[in-house]
Amino acid sequence: MHVAVYLPLLLSLLAPLVARPLSERCEPRLATWLLTVSAVVLAAATTISLGLLTITGLIRIPLLADLGHWSAHAAQRDDPAGPSIALVAGLLLGGAVLTAARVLVRRARTLVAAAAEAACMPTPDGLVVVEDDTPDAFALPGLPGRVVVSTGMLHALEESEHDILLAHERAHLAAHHYLFVAFAGLGAAANPLLRPLATAVTYTVERWADERAAAVTGDRARVARTVGKAALAARRAPATAPGLGAALGIFGRRGPLGGAGPVPRRVAALLAPPLRRHPGLVLATAALLAIAACSTAEAGHDLHLLLEIVGAE
Repeated sequence: MHVAVYLPLLLSLLAPLVARPLSERCEPRLATWLLTVSAVVLAAATTISLGLLTITGLIRIPLLADLGHWSAHAAQRDDPAGPSIALVAGLLLGGAVLTAARVLVRRARTLVAAAAEAACMPTPDGLVVVEDDTPDAFALPGLPGRVVVSTGMLHALEESEHDILLAHERAHLAAHHYLFVAFAGLGAAANPLLRPLATAVTYTVERWADERAAAVTGDRARVARTVGKAALAARRAPATAPGLGAALGIFGRRGPLGGAGPVPRRVAALLAPPLRRHPGLVLATAALLAIAACSTAEAGHDLHLLLEIVGAE
């Protein structure tokens, strides 16, 4: 457990370096999967590592050592991690668990509320048009979900662009994009170093929906123009958001990337040829996650050996 237990924590520092290349160079659907899985795996690995370091500190306490029939003296002698490291790990672990639990509860409540609100919107085709001059459009998760569009948004777009708007929002529902955002956000809550991955996911799900709309309509330039017009219409209007954070909109202004200019990047991507799957980035991501998983397993094995040693004395 000398080095292996710290590797997941060190690998988390690479999150800002891998988030942007994956979101910009890799096909959006694949990028979303890679970013979300990376956030979940690295969050789990770092949480387990903090737990292992915390245990090495707990077995130093005579009362707790007696409960496990371990030798506190042997633990202090053979444990490679110092008590200060174990204390810091315990504090970080407690904070990670509490933050992740709070985010999990909030997300669950949001999804339940979204499903309840969607159920109260009876419609034969899943489209709900609300009388509101504020341009707005978003996908509301549910069983089934709903696409909610304001009359202000319909008036801001040409009638020939309405099909792009609907294709984009329906792509959010069909691919369950809110789950990717939720899982990535949960990983970032457990490990704040992974926030760039969660931020990137809020962008790639919009790109995924853009590409789906382009595939449905067969006109990438028209989709790019519609995305830009919808964003401009929403920017001119007072900032209003749906009551449910699980909603996903065509202009992507509800995510952390809103202030970083995601719409111009999406428009530029639509005006360029479609991105392909990038084998190099996929292999690099897989290698990083494999190292994190193997190092965590190795650290757990080392702790097992330590407990056997301190239990034999």
